[in-house]
Amino acid sequence: MNLLYTDIETDLRASVRDLLTDRAQPADVLARCETAEPYDLDLWRALTGLGAASLHVPEELGGQGASLRETAVVMEELGRFVAPVPFLGSAVLATTALLGCKPTDEVRSLLDALGNGSTVATLAVSLATAPGSAVAPVETGEGLTGRVRSVADASVADLLLVPAAGAGGLELHAVSVEQQGVTVEPVTSLDLTRPVADLTLDGASSTLLAGPESAESAVDGALWTAAGLLASEQLGVAEWCLTTTVAYLKERHQFGRPVGSFQALKHRLADVWQDLVLARAVARNAADDPGPLSASLAKALCSTVALHAAEEAVQLHGGIGMTWEHPAHLYLKRAKADSIALGTAGQHRQLLAPHANIVA
Repeated sequence: MNLLYTDIETDLRASVRDLLTDRAQPADVLARCETAEPYDLDLWRALTGLGAASLHVPEELGGQGASLRETAVVMEELGRFVAPVPFLGSAVLATTALLGCKPTDEVRSLLDALGNGSTVATLAVSLATAPGSAVAPVETGEGLTGRVRSVADASVADLLLVPAAGAGGLELHAVSVEQQGVTVEPVTSLDLTRPVADLTLDGASSTLLAGPESAESAVDGALWTAAGLLASEQLGVAEWCLTTTVAYLKERHQFGRPVGSFQALKHRLADVWQDLVLARAVARNAADDPGPLSASLAKALCSTVALHAAEEAVQLHGGIGMTWEHPAHLYLKRAKADSIALGTAGQHRQLLAPHANIVA
């Protein structure tokens, strides 16, 4: 196992970072969050133009033929800029769920549409759902009927991938948002850069993508993959918090000397850096060797590290860190929202408990 970044991953990071530096500066993100359209769909189309939305899709299915390692690099950079784009819902959750289905013409067509950005999709499960949990509040019958709360990226989705309880077990359906019987209701979200919405289906028509023989594994695989990749986003959040705080403490002077020269603050920053070293290792491991064990380990640790780094950033920026104008609050909110997304740190530690002898 090689946890170091390859040359290809480094080049990909540079391309994505250049784009985000140009299009997703903190002031721009904050200004957008104060409008009725927090998502930057122009930036999303630019990312899909780089091939970022189909990195881990095999070439024979129209993707880039890379791996989750490359997708994780993009997640890191999106976390570093708290970019308001539907990458988690469309490029990770929905795309990975489709990859778990039989590669029919319909599935291939959807993968192509998601990869080129012509369609935005999301998996219709609550963002708070931990992998392995029940995910089918929707029922089949005369169309799909049910309600799903707090779905990430649903407010800009053209397509919903809906796990539904069929007669023989779990099924996965594709549901167009633009139809009667589908209501998407945005709700107030802690993370202004990743809004959530409640979905209500009332006899909505759909296309069956996977039956009981593969739907459950497709949905579970998407949730585990997303949980592992979310750790890379948390890593990016924490890295921005540390880098920005160090730069500020070098510039801020008190008693005739830089605040960063005070020993107590050095120790606090050193603790965050040490946490980041561990977080990077487990996040890279989850991307390199995806699976329940590595995903839970990464999510449990990175949730704590990102939140701690964001809290330290707010506090060590002093009064300016408490203001709306400074972007630190965006990172604190993303860190907190990510810490409860796809399973809390406590839930993932419980999932790790049967493997305690391996982890030790």
